[in-house]
Amino acid sequence: MNLRKGVEADLPQVLGLIKELAEYEKAPDEVEVSIQEMINWGFGKNKLFEFFVLEKGISIVGIALYYYKYSTWKGKCLFLEDIIVTETQRKNGYGKLLFNAVVNVAKQERVRRMEWQVLEWNEPAINFYKKYNSVIDPEWLNCKLTFDQIQHFINE
Repeated sequence: MNLRKGVEADLPQVLGLIKELAEYEKAPDEVEVSIQEMINWGFGKNKLFEFFVLEKGISIVGIALYYYKYSTWKGKCLFLEDIIVTETQRKNGYGKLLFNAVVNVAKQERVRRMEWQVLEWNEPAINFYKKYNSVIDPEWLNCKLTFDQIQHFINE
């Protein structure tokens, strides 16, 4: 196993894992991002995300993708967008390795908070995060505008 920071050449395999996660989360048609967009947003002038990869041989079997955000109350925070381990490699401790790598970044960067989301039906993920004594917040609701909603937004 080799855990390392992701590089541009990893993106085709990373996108494959993202699509696998979308299948698992029952949303296979929701993946819209392209490799070129990931190159621009992950390695361009205004870098938006970073990631770790976990390799087994020449295959990437897991990723942890994260980015920084800002809280008006707390300051600099880190958001863990996804930990993905390919289905055949789950339950080998790889999620823990990836999670720990991101927590170490948060610690080194001295962020005030590390956040992530988990689907309410994803019991394996919820149980994984409970092992870390994580706060799973039932109070806050997730809100969003989709691309189409943003494009058709009319100021009232």
